[in-house]
Amino acid sequence: MFDYQDTLHELNKNIPVGDKLLYVHNVLKQRYEYIDRIAIAVYDPKTDLLKTFLHSSGQDEPLNHYQASLADSPSLQEILQKNKPRVVSNLNIFKKGKHTHTQKIQQQGYASSYTMPMFIDNTFFGFLFFNSYHADAFNEESLHYLDIFGHLITMVVGHDLTSMRNLMATVKTAKDMAKRRDFETGAHLNRMAHYSRLIALKLADKYNFTDEYIEKVFVYAPLHDIGKIGIPDNILLKPGKLSDNEFEQMKTHTSIGKDMIDNILCNFDLENFTSTEILRNIAELHHEAVNGSGYPLGLKGSEIPIESRIVAVADVFDALTSKRPYKMAWDNQEAFAMLEKLAGEKLDGDCVSALISCQDEIKSIQERFSNNHSD
Repeated sequence: MFDYQDTLHELNKNIPVGDKLLYVHNVLKQRYEYIDRIAIAVYDPKTDLLKTFLHSSGQDEPLNHYQASLADSPSLQEILQKNKPRVVSNLNIFKKGKHTHTQKIQQQGYASSYTMPMFIDNTFFGFLFFNSYHADAFNEESLHYLDIFGHLITMVVGHDLTSMRNLMATVKTAKDMAKRRDFETGAHLNRMAHYSRLIALKLADKYNFTDEYIEKVFVYAPLHDIGKIGIPDNILLKPGKLSDNEFEQMKTHTSIGKDMIDNILCNFDLENFTSTEILRNIAELHHEAVNGSGYPLGLKGSEIPIESRIVAVADVFDALTSKRPYKMAWDNQEAFAMLEKLAGEKLDGDCVSALISCQDEIKSIQERFSNNHSD
């Protein structure tokens, strides 16, 4: 009576969404062995960027850690405008394409594709790609089957992203309710999140970061100082230097932040949501120092999770280059020099070098997310 095994039973498990995509791909290949790649790019409406997020093609992945403007992708824009999937039976039609993503797909040898736009509650959030090394791989029968699996993948990935965004919205609401205490501007949070992503992208090969990991560092980075909600106004908003006792109290924001996140996860039944450890580490450990002089745990070097080291550099750089009640904004070169001085002592040297190597991108972020234009 119980001999039959549910084909997609693995999707019920609490495993990373990337593993679920790989599992679905393996199930599909049992029926259509010519499906060689499933990939997802997520869309950021604030920057109009499509960013690689997940794929199931092993080492045969031409577009790891890649991003491109949707405005510069007319063929994808057409899919979105028509709100219909697209079949390309022979990718040679894009042989003369000038865009990097088109060229890399060609160079990898993919010959045909099926592309679906992805929506959560009628809101566009990315594209789903099925690729084959065979031309004319997709027929009416296989497309019907892929439609079913495509919507299943959309729901699985959408659930993961929705949980992540709900968590962020909950935390943001808690911050807004705390008397709208202006200890961080939206511009600061946007800038340091994008700096964090730059660092993670630069270090991706060395640390074997997946695109999913990079995206979650980017999304969670703005929540690093959530614990400051629990710090009294007379300390949090003090324009001058803190006393030793005040500074000790300020330092507790890291532990408060972790406790707040744990409580939110518990209250909203998100305790088993994958990747929450990244968020906890960012909130609790972004003031650890590589020489062990940081807080709250006095961790050293690689004992500090890499996401915490990434966010620390992004946060310090934006603090240096931002005007505060007690200081003028430093120019970028002054800030870079200070980061280099702190590298290997307070800050992670790899993270510092990664950020400094992105000077043009940093300027673009600063122009886009000035204090007068936070969105």
